[in-house]
Formats: sequence, structure tokens, C-alpha cells
Amino acid sequence: MNDNTELKTDTADQHWNKIWDNIEEGSKWLTPEPDVKRWAKSLKAGSAILDLGSGVGRHALALSSAGFDVTALDAAPGGLSEINNADPNIETKLGRMDRLPFADACFDHVLSWNVIYHGDETVVLNTISEVRRVLKRGGTFLLTMLSKRRLRIDQKNLNGPREISRNTWVFDEKSSDKIHPHYYCGATEMLCLFQGFEVLWMEDREHEKPGSWHWHLILERQA
Repeated sequence: MNDNTELKTDTADQHWNKIWDNIEEGSKWLTPEPDVKRWAKSLKAGSAILDLGSGVGRHALALSSAGFDVTALDAAPGGLSEINNADPNIETKLGRMDRLPFADACFDHVLSWNVIYHGDETVVLNTISEVRRVLKRGGTFLLTMLSKRRLRIDQKNLNGPREISRNTWVFDEKSSDKIHPHYYCGATEMLCLFQGFEVLWMEDREHEKPGSWHWHLILERQA
């Protein structure tokens, strides 16, 4: 992707780095998601897992404690510092999700919770391609995507909705990461993105806030 500032769309790490620098005890961003814990129970002990967009490590730390070989990647250095301080066994990498600094087929599984939709369709497609590249055939990919059901609510409740490219929206909300580009999709559109993957599980549901609809998926790399 072009690195010119005016063309760059995966900029939400600017928001999240500020959050990670001031993370409060008891924050929800410190608690692993039930979906992730349930997925981990189905995986072979010692598997190599990439936590893509790891934040402060709520999932990376839990997976490492469960005996997995975890690598945490994020574009925001503040979160990686928290992970390094908490568990030196976790390898951390500062990098972009659409240009992963890893060899082909080096991970058994990949996790990306509330991450890969932070960008336009080009960023999303490049990120999916990179995940497919670093994931072993038969490996699984647990992730979330923003649902178009959520878009209707955000358009109503957030200031200045603006579609900057296909399915990619920004809002005039300086205190929210929604000031940065977010990609929303319906089921058919979403499935077309994931070439080379087979769907093992897929559900559209709300997170903790009413109207916070996200797709939840487990995919298996086929090709």
C-alpha cells in the first residue's frame, strides 16, 4: 500500500496507542473473550499462534499461559510494551497487518479480534492475503468483522458519517476510533473477501453495547 499520508487508511493505531498508554485496571481490554478461550480449547497443545492486533495482550497472555507458542503483532507500540513486561515468553513484533514480517506457513493458527476491519477494502484484502500466506494449510483463523447491521446504527448515532470508499466509513468523532476508517460488510460481501478459506463457524451478533453488531468467524485455510 502507498505510504503517502493522504492515501493511508489503516490509521486507527494512532487512537489505540493512546488508549494503551493509559489503560486502567479492570478495563475490558484486559479480559479475554469467551469465544477465544473456547477456540483455544480445540487447538493442539503447543501450537504456534499469531495474535494479529494484540493490543495490551489480553488474548496473547491467556494463550501463552495455556501453553501455546504465541507471537503478538500490533502497529501500536504501547500495547506491545505491556505484553513484554507481563510475559517475556511472548515474541512481540511492531508491524502493519497488511505487511506481516513473517515467513510463509509459519503459524498453526491466527487470531485477530476487532482488528482487520480498520482500513479500506484494499487494506482488508491485503491483510487477509497475508494471513493466508503465514498460516499453515489446515490452520484456523478466528476473527471478527464489522457488520453492516452496525453501520445503520453508527450512521444514526455518530456525527458526520462519510463513505470514503466502498464500504469504508469515517465519522467526526475525535474521542473515538471511528474518526479513522472502518470497513463494514454484509454476509455475501464478507465471504467473497476470504478466498482460499473454508467457513467453520459464522455468526452476526452484538457485543456488550446494544447495536454493536460484529461478524464472528472461524475459518480454515484450504489453499
